[in-house]
Amino acid sequence: MPDGRVVVAMSGGVDSSVAAALLVEQGYEVVGVTLHIWPRFLSSEAESGCCSLDAVDDARRVCQMLGIPHYVFNLRELFEKEVIGNFREEYLKGRTPNPCIVCNQRIKFGALLERAVGLGADKLATGHYARLGFIDGRHVLMKGKDPLKDQSYALYQLTQRQLARLLFPLGELTKDDTRKKAQALGLRTAKKPESQDICFIPDNDYRRFLQEYAPGSLRPGPIVDTEGNLLGSHQGVAFYTIGQRKGLGLSMPVPMYVVDILPESNTVVVGDEKAAYGRALLAEDVNFIAIPQLDGPMKVETKIRYRVKPVPATIRPTPQGVITEFVEPQRAITPGQSAVWYQGDVVVGGGIIASKLA
Repeated sequence: MPDGRVVVAMSGGVDSSVAAALLVEQGYEVVGVTLHIWPRFLSSEAESGCCSLDAVDDARRVCQMLGIPHYVFNLRELFEKEVIGNFREEYLKGRTPNPCIVCNQRIKFGALLERAVGLGADKLATGHYARLGFIDGRHVLMKGKDPLKDQSYALYQLTQRQLARLLFPLGELTKDDTRKKAQALGLRTAKKPESQDICFIPDNDYRRFLQEYAPGSLRPGPIVDTEGNLLGSHQGVAFYTIGQRKGLGLSMPVPMYVVDILPESNTVVVGDEKAAYGRALLAEDVNFIAIPQLDGPMKVETKIRYRVKPVPATIRPTPQGVITEFVEPQRAITPGQSAVWYQGDVVVGGGIIASKLA
């Protein structure tokens, strides 16, 4: 029977509920913790996944059913600063951020892990669909068994110290397995729907959010083609993302896509479909997991956004970061998103896309 105390991050959803239940079954001393992170500007009744008051109530009731203690940690100010603030500033820079990755890095596996250790916990567990391993003397992160739910892409920033203290009880399960387990246990979250991607934007209208909370994003400017010819005007660079085709307000003989955003000159650049593809990118803010560092070229499979299949590429180090060169050109290489490198199921590492190179 396992020894030690495990803090489980309880979001009020089915995944974290089952993660806690599995650990109780395995004999751990389990403590459920829900984060108070819903922003001040949201109604207290807003149903917004892990940011809502309903989530706290669901998590509390699941913990009561499992016979484990439940606590709420107030990390709202930190979440507003580190996650929402980053989201706003990245869009103003013409980049497209992934707030879930930032939340994982700075909140769940940053501040929450530190507090869990402060409570005397040996491990922190979450309901992420990913697996852990130990290869060649290093803790490694691996894809979850369910290819449709694998969340390793959003966890590439984990460090060796963090990985040593983590548990992912759902890593070997499919989502269907999780639902069935929750139903068998009679958990109130068994049929609860998936939470949305951006928890602090309940209506999923990030443009409205930016209009209200980043007024500087409303500055109109020119839309030009790749030759610099003026084609029209835009509402603000924060309202556009690489690869976007709809909503440009242009009448052209061929479909046009956003291929670059230049915040310094407040310019949106568009081009044809061919211009929307690139063969290489530069990644910064890099973190390696499976290796201590990248000393030379390495063949990998790369994901440049969450819901795509990894594609063959070669990575190599430079003083500015890591260059990823693809075997086949990739569409919509988007600054602010993450490039994550794999070898088979193992996450080699990843970084924030700084620019398309070619």
